[in-house]
Amino acid sequence: MAKADAKKSAAAPMPAERRAALAGQELSTTGVALAVLPPAERISLRAPDASVAALSKALGVTLPRKPKTSAAKAGRTALWLGPDEWLVIDEAKDPLADCAKVTVLHSAVGISHRNVAISVTGPAAAATINSGCPQDLSLDAFPVGAASRTILGKVEIVLLRTAPDAFRVECWRSFSDYVFTFLSEAAGDATA
Repeated sequence: MAKADAKKSAAAPMPAERRAALAGQELSTTGVALAVLPPAERISLRAPDASVAALSKALGVTLPRKPKTSAAKAGRTALWLGPDEWLVIDEAKDPLADCAKVTVLHSAVGISHRNVAISVTGPAAAATINSGCPQDLSLDAFPVGAASRTILGKVEIVLLRTAPDAFRVECWRSFSDYVFTFLSEAAGDATA
């Protein structure tokens, strides 16, 4: 009997535990602070012009149609990434469920677990990001609400300016340690 019990318990799989990427990491130095933002619901949305109005209504936020723009309403933000492409982020509700109710032509893919968001705030936030991002982050060229798919060092990011001295950096989970480390080192250089 004891042999059978030992064999049975040895074969029982241990449940996998999902750990948050960058859990507990943050940085605060003179002029800039980095923080990992709480998990959010995200979708990658593709749709032709004819579907934009119906999707905007279903999502409760008008999908922006101009390059480098975003729109936000009630905790949901839509970032223009291309002529027929948006990143939709919601802090509480699932935008994928809202898109599922729409019958117009579109593709909505849940990417909530793929991305991690890092906030970069403070007077040296733009200089910190510019250490590895070629985008002009002056307020004239990249005002509050501006959004762009760009690069930081060697990885692709989606960048959103949330305030004059604050940015949201979205990156893939697999690159999040690289991005956070890059920004941490750049913060030291930007404030030196």
